[in-house]
Amino acid sequence: MVQVWNPNGKYRVVSTKPMPGTRWINLLIEQDCRVEICTRKKTILSVEDIIALIGDKCDGVIGQLTEDWGETLFSALSRAGGKAFSNMAVGYNNVDVNAANKYGVAVGNTPGVLTETTAELAASLSLSAARRIVEADEFMRAGLYDGWLPNLFVGNLLKGQTVGVIGAGRIGSAYARMMVEGFKMNLIYYDLYQATRLEKFVTAYAEFLKANGEQPVTWKRAASMDEVLREADVISLHPILDKTTYHLVNKERLSIMKKEAILVNCSRGPVIDEVALVEHLKQNPMFRVGLDVFEDEPYMKPGLADLKNAVVVPHIASASKWTREGMATLAALNVLGKIKGYPVWSDPNRIEPFLNENVPPPAASPSIVNSKSLGLPVSRL
Repeated sequence: MVQVWNPNGKYRVVSTKPMPGTRWINLLIEQDCRVEICTRKKTILSVEDIIALIGDKCDGVIGQLTEDWGETLFSALSRAGGKAFSNMAVGYNNVDVNAANKYGVAVGNTPGVLTETTAELAASLSLSAARRIVEADEFMRAGLYDGWLPNLFVGNLLKGQTVGVIGAGRIGSAYARMMVEGFKMNLIYYDLYQATRLEKFVTAYAEFLKANGEQPVTWKRAASMDEVLREADVISLHPILDKTTYHLVNKERLSIMKKEAILVNCSRGPVIDEVALVEHLKQNPMFRVGLDVFEDEPYMKPGLADLKNAVVVPHIASASKWTREGMATLAALNVLGKIKGYPVWSDPNRIEPFLNENVPPPAASPSIVNSKSLGLPVSRL
């Protein structure tokens, strides 16, 4: 059930799941770590499972977003002498950071490595929904195609339409750029902060199109989220999940969207009221969604799986080989950095030095979310 690397290593690091690539293992071994990887076939480990893995001596754990890291696990890790835990994820809504602070455990995450990959999946879902790719694929495989027809799987043209982005941080902005530049869509976005770089990009691209005799694209920063939902043809959700964004898209908000709009979610499942969404999809067959995340993962709300106007994929936004191997590396280096007493990297989004396989990584933890609370030193590199 457990695979052991470098059995005589001085520091014991546990990974609750096998992770992509081998570089993360090698980096730990090179620094005198014994690496133990849980190979149980169970998809989600329970608190009891993880306590058993921690045992009575453990220096650090690399875990997953599906695990419940609270008081119980942090006290167990602390008792075993552990000082570090890292999620192999950018999000950490599975972690009680206050409990980690109480036991002096550094909590790592892996931002910066999945921006483009996640944005690309949101773009893929937008296209799949717009052009009814999944429906058409099923139709072909079922042997139902007997010749070209004028009305067969007519979808939406994206060029000249409006793309709406709610949450224009790194991922939302990367997605917006892909849709504007790739499909010459106009942009409307809502964010608490102005996305200056994104605005400059769209303005410059508009100038380029105009200089080439094409219709320029436009951008607008909406005064409210509802304005985006009302005006956009394709809407992608990129907010963080907290009390203010829970069921952000509900029955009322769905009702103000265009009847043929496309809604994409690669952020967190509970941002959408899924029961209301199922009802809306049933009543509006031309309305389409592309979902990577769900309210009660790994389950979908009843009825969603039966709807032709929903494209659903199993939380694979970060699932490119480069990104997943990079996430494993960053998570391992977060744990290693704390074990070795390294400082914390000053910019968790500038992680290229850690991912360059041709040079040793910097002597720093790439991203520790509670570094301020724990008073950890910051790298001057």
